[in-house]
Amino acid sequence: MNRGGQLGFGNLNLAVALLINMCFFLPQYKASAQKLINEGYKSEVLPPKFQISTDSPKSSPKSIGSTAILSQVPNPITPEPPLPAPQPIPTPEPSPQIPLDVTPSTPPTTPFPPESRPGVPGTLTVKEFEIVGNKKKIFSKEKLREITKKFTGRAITFAELLQVETEITKLYTDAGYVNSAAVINVDDQQPLPQQGAVIKIQIIEGGVEEIKVTGTRRLNPDYIRSRIALATSTPLNRFRLLEALQLLQLNPLIKNISADLSTGSRSDQNLVEVRIVEADSFRTELFVDNGRAPSVGSFRRGLRITEGNVFGLGDSFGATYTNTDGSNALDLSYALPVNPRNGTLNVAGGFTDTTIVEPPFDRIDIIGDSFYIDVGFRQPIFQSPTQELALGLTFSREQSKTTLLGRGDVFQNLGADKNGETRISALRFIQEYTQRNSQQVFGFRSQFTLGVGFFDATTNGTTPDSRFFSWRGQGQYIRQLARDTLLVLRSDLQLATRALVPLEQISVGGIQSVRGYRQDEFLVDNGFFASAEVRFPILRVEEVKGVLQLIPFVDFGVGWNNSIRGRPNPVLDPNTLIGVGLGLRWQMDDKLDARIDYGIPLTDVNSRDRTLQEQGLYFSINYSPF
Repeated sequence: MNRGGQLGFGNLNLAVALLINMCFFLPQYKASAQKLINEGYKSEVLPPKFQISTDSPKSSPKSIGSTAILSQVPNPITPEPPLPAPQPIPTPEPSPQIPLDVTPSTPPTTPFPPESRPGVPGTLTVKEFEIVGNKKKIFSKEKLREITKKFTGRAITFAELLQVETEITKLYTDAGYVNSAAVINVDDQQPLPQQGAVIKIQIIEGGVEEIKVTGTRRLNPDYIRSRIALATSTPLNRFRLLEALQLLQLNPLIKNISADLSTGSRSDQNLVEVRIVEADSFRTELFVDNGRAPSVGSFRRGLRITEGNVFGLGDSFGATYTNTDGSNALDLSYALPVNPRNGTLNVAGGFTDTTIVEPPFDRIDIIGDSFYIDVGFRQPIFQSPTQELALGLTFSREQSKTTLLGRGDVFQNLGADKNGETRISALRFIQEYTQRNSQQVFGFRSQFTLGVGFFDATTNGTTPDSRFFSWRGQGQYIRQLARDTLLVLRSDLQLATRALVPLEQISVGGIQSVRGYRQDEFLVDNGFFASAEVRFPILRVEEVKGVLQLIPFVDFGVGWNNSIRGRPNPVLDPNTLIGVGLGLRWQMDDKLDARIDYGIPLTDVNSRDRTLQEQGLYFSINYSPF
C-alpha cells in the first residue's frame, strides 16, 4: 500500500485559462496526464517480512504550456510508507542448535528392596491397574493399558510389579517429560490380596520450580523468563523447552542462548537456568538507489536508524529519512510487545512534501503535502522454529493535498474533493505465513482492506473515494541450489471491487517490479506481478566475507482498471509488461549490499529515456557502518 499526497488542479480563473490556451502546445508531451500525477508512489513487492517503500515532489511556475500539458501532469504523488530496511533475502538454514544440559531427576525411591514391600505378597494376580493423577492426559488410558495389560490376569512377582512403574516412567521420559514418573501406591496397613488385586498407579507430572535468567544487559530478564515459562508449564517437556530456546535464538535481540535443566528441591521439580548473550540492537544504514518515480527525481538517498530494544522491553523504534530532487519524507515507527507470544502493538506515521521536477511539468509548480498514520496489532497464532502463522488488524489514516502555480490552486483529481484533498480511512485485516528449513524459505501475506468513512474521510458519491474493498496477496519462495546459489520467486496480486483512489492502487514497473520500465509504469486498480531470478556466485573474498553474484532474471506484470459509474473502464494499451535482464550483486557480511540490474523491455511503451531507469538500468547501495 502506498501513501501520499494527491496532485490536482484547482479552480483556475479566467485569465489563467486564457493564458493557457494562448501558450504553446508540444504534441510530444501528450503522454499521460493522469499518470504523472499518480506517479510518485508505488513500489512494493514484499519479502517474507512483507515491507514497503517511501517519497513525493516541488518547483516554480515558469511559462505555462497548453491545456494539454495540464492534462498530463504526473500521477498523484503519493508518499509511500517507510523504505524497508534492506532485508537480505533470508537464506534457507537449519533450526538453530541450542545447548540444553539436562541433569536427570532422581526417580522416586523406596526404602524396600525390589523383592518385597510390606503389604505386598510375594506373588499376586492383578485384576486391574488404576491410573490416577494423569491430569493433563498426556497419554490416553488406552496407551497406558498397552503397558499394564501384559501384567494382568496372571501371577506376577513384586519385581514385575515394579517393572510396570519403570515402563510407564520410560514412556514419559522418552517423550521428553524428564521429571515425570509413575509410582505404585500401596497401603502398608491394608495388605493386597493375592487374587484379584486392584493396583493404583500414581502419575507424578513434574514441573519447574524456578527460571533463572543470566547474561542480560539492557534487556529485561522478564522478557526471556515469560517466553520460557510458556514452554515449561506442567508437565515439563524438554523438547518443548528446546523449541522455545530455538525461537529465542532466532530473535534479533539475542546473539546466543543456552540453558541448564537440573533437579530442584524435589525430584519432580526442576530448575531452569538460561544464559544469554545480547545482540547489538542499534543499527544505522545509509542507502542510495534510483528506485523513485522520475516525476519527483528517481535518484533517492536516505538514512535509516533503528533501535530494537528502546526501554528494555523488546520494543523497537525506527526512523527513516529519504530525499530526492523533488521530495522529502520522514517516517517513524514504534512496536511494543504486549504478551509473551510475541503479540505487538504497532504505531507508524510519516509525512512527505513533494514537487514535480520532471520537464515540462516542473514549470507549473506542482506541490504536494501528505501524511499517514497506522495503528495496528499483530499476533502470531502459531510459532515454531520453522513456521509462523500470524494475524493482524490495522487502522490506517492517509491524507494528501496538492496545489499548483504556487498560488494554492487545486485540481480535483480522481478521488479528491473540491479542495483537491484526499482523505482515506481504512481497516486492514492481515494474514501472514512463513515456513523455512535448511533448503528453502516460503512466505505469503494476504491483506483485506475495507475503506470506511470515519474521521471525515473523502466520500464523493460516484467517483473513487474512501469507500472501497480490495484484496492483496504477496508471496516469495527461495530455494538454495548450492552454496550462495539461490532461486528467488516473487509474486504480487491485487483485486478491487471498484475503482480506487491512487493511494490504494497497485504499481507495476520499476526496480522492485518489472525491470526494464520506469517506476510506476502502470498505476492501476487491479494488477499482477511475477518475477524469477537465479543468483550464481562468481567470486568469493573470504577475508571480508564477501560474495559477488551474477543474477539473470525475468519479470512479468499486467494491470487493469475498474469502471467508474457512467464511464467505461480506462483501458491500458499495452496492459502487459515483460522484462528480462542481468544483474550483479556484491554482499560483504552484513555491512554492505550493492546491486546493479539491467532490464530489457519486451513490450513497447511510451518512454523518453530521460533517466537511467527508463533506459533499463537500476542500482542500489546499502551500507551499515554500525
